[in-house]
Amino acid sequence: MTQTPSTILVTGGAGYIGSHAVLALQQAGYSVIILDNLVYGHRDLVETVLQVELIVGDTTDRTLLDHLFAQQDIAAVMHFAGYAYVGESVQNPGKYYRNNVVGTLTLLEAMAAASIQNFVFSSTCATYGMPKTVPIPEAHPQSPINPYGASKLMVEHILADFEVAHGLRSVCFRYFNAAGADPAGRLGEDHNPETHLIPLVLLTALGQRDCISIFGTDYPTPDGTCIRDYIHVADLAAAHVAGLEYLMQGGRSEAFNLGNGSGFSVREVIEAAQEITGQPISVVEQDRRPGDPPVLVGSSDKARQILHWQPQYSDLNTILKHAWQWHQLRHNHG
Repeated sequence: MTQTPSTILVTGGAGYIGSHAVLALQQAGYSVIILDNLVYGHRDLVETVLQVELIVGDTTDRTLLDHLFAQQDIAAVMHFAGYAYVGESVQNPGKYYRNNVVGTLTLLEAMAAASIQNFVFSSTCATYGMPKTVPIPEAHPQSPINPYGASKLMVEHILADFEVAHGLRSVCFRYFNAAGADPAGRLGEDHNPETHLIPLVLLTALGQRDCISIFGTDYPTPDGTCIRDYIHVADLAAAHVAGLEYLMQGGRSEAFNLGNGSGFSVREVIEAAQEITGQPISVVEQDRRPGDPPVLVGSSDKARQILHWQPQYSDLNTILKHAWQWHQLRHNHG
């Protein structure tokens, strides 16, 4: 790299995955600017931990984007500014299409106008819909079953068209279940509302929730509960830096799955959490939720081969330990 560090714009950099990516970029020697509307992001973590410039604004604001790209020498954009609640997307699809599609389109148009040609996109395994094969490869048909997945797939299509029209190259990362926290305890997961299994289980262990619900105990899996592929957020962040460097070295546009290639059931997660926290975790069994596949596990062979990416924290206990350390600190039980 040159003497002057390249400046990377990270949209949604005050959120869960975005903030860990900022940390990884800093550790790799990049200069970072965050654009976040703070609907779900945490200003306190940007100011105390990341200590980078935070621009409070929205990706749908073209004037703001044009001004930002004119003022700053931005080498690439990492885009995490998406809404990601599947249930809400079904009830309020307009919110998802406006933010996830229109917001991204506005950002891409501003990038094209400013001749910025490297884009790393936070996509999702929800673009695949119901898995036909497990583990899911990138070539698996993409037929999302909710507006959240559809909004991300639409962006993937837009990116292909923008490459033809404007030479804008992109890496799309289709994540499985992001989990865990910064191993040093500086950052972690703090959503409101919280819908992810691991933080909900840990909040129950902390006594902030009465119980954890298991939705469906009659799936065709060894213990009857859903199996998911949990990937440590620090490993996700490392993949984004690898994807960025791949693009900046002239790599062609690609889509990559990010997962561990193995899954854990809901019961396994709860049992491991009880071990690690030493706390009883009360469970309520409920009916299946519509649209939940029994098993969602991804193949990340392509990212390993092309980006030379290797997850460092694929063990469920390690993921839970890091998350537990963070939750104790965040909720003043440390």
